[in-house]
Amino acid sequence: MYDDSYYTRLNQYRSLWVLVFFDLPTETRKDRKIATSFRKRLLDDGFSMFQFSIYMRFCASRENAEVHTKRVRGNLPPHGKVGVMQITDKQFGMMEIFYGKKSVDTEKPSQQLELF
Repeated sequence: MYDDSYYTRLNQYRSLWVLVFFDLPTETRKDRKIATSFRKRLLDDGFSMFQFSIYMRFCASRENAEVHTKRVRGNLPPHGKVGVMQITDKQFGMMEIFYGKKSVDTEKPSQQLELF
């Protein structure tokens, strides 16, 4: 029999979080509409809001993370700054998150079913 913790530990290094950071112009009505559309496309692609300008998505593999990173690239707004970063589930789990001075646990990945 195989030790399940071995595969869980490996999975923490193989599964990834894709983080999208952005700073988009919102001075005009058109700018706000573009920024809202970009955020909505992230949500439609399974990202969730971490902070107002930071969205994240759990991906079971590097190949899956690349698919979603490519979608972000395909939906880039004409102006503003967008960054995309991939980190392992292990690295994400080591993040310290605080609400005020109170520490909270990191978000557990949601169970997502993907059909190809």
